[in-house]
Amino acid sequence: MIKEESREENGTAEENVEKEAASAETEGKPEESPAEAEETDAEEKEAPEHTEEKPLSRAERKAAEAAKKEIEALKDRHLRTLAEYENFRKRTEREKADIYAFAVRDAMAKILPVLDNLERGVSAIPEESANDPFAEGMKQICKQFEKALDDIGVKPMNAAGTPFDPNLHQAVMHVEDPELEKNVVAAELLKGYTYKDTVVRHAMVSVAN
Repeated sequence: MIKEESREENGTAEENVEKEAASAETEGKPEESPAEAEETDAEEKEAPEHTEEKPLSRAERKAAEAAKKEIEALKDRHLRTLAEYENFRKRTEREKADIYAFAVRDAMAKILPVLDNLERGVSAIPEESANDPFAEGMKQICKQFEKALDDIGVKPMNAAGTPFDPNLHQAVMHVEDPELEKNVVAAELLKGYTYKDTVVRHAMVSVAN
């Protein structure tokens, strides 16, 4: 009985020594927080496994080449569409400008004769009546009319004394004037007008020989 008890005591002593050693190792290592444990698990999961790429089969190579050609065709179609849209936009802007210019010329063809008559009326006022309220009112109307045209962009040519230009002037008579050079506009019989770079109405002029 004594021998058996001593063996049990020895076994218990050895177990206690092993437990104390394991406890000492655990105490020596810092405890890992739950966040650190999760990061460690995530790193282990995210670590890429080294796998060798398998060579593409013949069918896969054909499919890749076909996809590449289709992408190139779509890129080309996209660039062509952009170019066509840009041309369409510029063409539309030009057409708008042309339509507006045509509308201005058409309106001026009907309005300018009214201004011509007003100017003729002002020029026919006698000198003794030049300061009358009626004469002053006529002059103010002419000035207002001319300013409205200028705001639109319609301007008089003022052809007198300039070289004759068939694109701007319409010669209705020739005169002898030694003070003027040949083919110079001697007088403007009917005012001509321009809108930007286009002629609204040609000027009727007399030209020196």
